Amino acid sequence: MENITRKEDPSSNLDLEGWEEVNLGLCFDFKNGLNKEKKYFGQGTPIVNYMDVYKNRGLRRSDILGKVLLSKEEIKNYEVLKGDVLFTRTSETVEEIGISSVILENVVDTVFSGFVLRARPKNEKLDLHFKKYCFSTSEVRKEITSKSSYTTRALTNGRLLSNVILKIPRTKAEQTAIAQVLSDTDELISSLEKLIEKKKLIKQGTMQQLLTGKKRLPGFSGEWEVKKLGDVAEIRDGTHQTPVYVDDGIQFYSVENITENNFTNTKFISLEEHKRLTKTYKIEKGDILMTRIGSIGDCKLINWDVEASFYVSLALLKIKKGYSNKFIAHLIKSYDFQKEIELRSLQWAVPKKINLGAISAIDIKIPTDVTEQDAIAEVLNNIDSDIESLEQKLNKYKLIKQGMMQNLLTGKIRLV
Repeated sequence: MENITRKEDPSSNLDLEGWEEVNLGLCFDFKNGLNKEKKYFGQGTPIVNYMDVYKNRGLRRSDILGKVLLSKEEIKNYEVLKGDVLFTRTSETVEEIGISSVILENVVDTVFSGFVLRARPKNEKLDLHFKKYCFSTSEVRKEITSKSSYTTRALTNGRLLSNVILKIPRTKAEQTAIAQVLSDTDELISSLEKLIEKKKLIKQGTMQQLLTGKKRLPGFSGEWEVKKLGDVAEIRDGTHQTPVYVDDGIQFYSVENITENNFTNTKFISLEEHKRLTKTYKIEKGDILMTRIGSIGDCKLINWDVEASFYVSLALLKIKKGYSNKFIAHLIKSYDFQKEIELRSLQWAVPKKINLGAISAIDIKIPTDVTEQDAIAEVLNNIDSDIESLEQKLNKYKLIKQGMMQNLLTGKIRLV
């Protein structure tokens, strides 16, 4: 590796002693992947596909689910080995090319697809697990995307990637230490994701039991009744006219605010237009907003003081006296209700749509005692709070990992 040189970073005060900058072409030989007709896929030899690489920074045999029928010669020509790095080669956007994944274990008779580039190591410069992370820093990603080409699709190739510069520790010990810290963080993130999924499954099961009356909470034995949703809520839609938006003013809600659960990043309308719109409908604390055009059936209970207007793509549910708005909000999210929403939607409409009359006509089963409705809602709210707390913790650790990667993989923080 006599061509590899170490460079001080003149733009910072970093002590890069023990680090070096290398061109990827000095570390890897690149090869394009296999292209076969569709009829050959579905059985045969394991094949690493685009999404395998895009979704996983490291790949084991159990992660590779694709199959393709190949000759022995094709398998030999396009094999992948432990330590190979695979890069996404082409995509609709430059942000999705050059995403990498390393083969972490021996995989027998496994190949890679034509939408992927294989980087076969020329030497032992890079630690196996270090390769899971070192191509993901903002500096490397910027180099990869800036060196890409674009015609009808974004594209990279071995020649372009060979010129990308990678900053690495000279010693395997430091690379291994960095990889271990980041792997530990990945394990923590993965455990939180699994716990969140488990909690969500528990919630689904609990909803199916409590919202149908199959399971009763202690102390409740009253009757349940079947009602139309329109019997328990006054249902209205928003303005059918696209308003004139302004830089600041009264918040204006649309489908995205519900689906993304984000009511701070909104569009705005003037106070005068808001007053005109709210002559016929006004959002108040305790109301439910439900999506009905595009994305249908998602909802949000407005549990804060609000001054806002909303678009026709949303339905406003004003829950009548004697019924729990919290219970109704959970009921809308239940499997049975979502199934009814789908069945009653206008299947031919683009985008997908459901009319107010169809929403109003949906049958719901509900306890006659509003205190039981509230008690059921409280159980589900507690599960939601647990999930939300875990999701906040997950997002926190993801941000911590991003910062760790940026510091550890550029030498700003040293472990050895």
